[in-house]
Amino acid sequence: MTTGNGQSQEPISNLEYDFVTVLHNKAEAVQAYDRYIQDAQAANSQPCVELFQKLRQSDIEQAREIRHHLQEVMQHGRM
Repeated sequence: MTTGNGQSQEPISNLEYDFVTVLHNKAEAVQAYDRYIQDAQAANSQPCVELFQKLRQSDIEQAREIRHHLQEVMQHGRM
């Protein structure tokens, strides 16, 4: 919804919401990987531990990139 001057009345833009949602999902995934790593350690499966650690690190790096894009979108309205 916009006002007569073209300004949105929404608290955040759709793009900001999308990035916040993806960032939240990545944060939840990182926490889940912590549990999966513990399970793999309990099963004495080092290859699984290493894969879960690799996937966790990938999500952390993606979360950092998403956060950067979110900051840009919040400051400028777009990338």
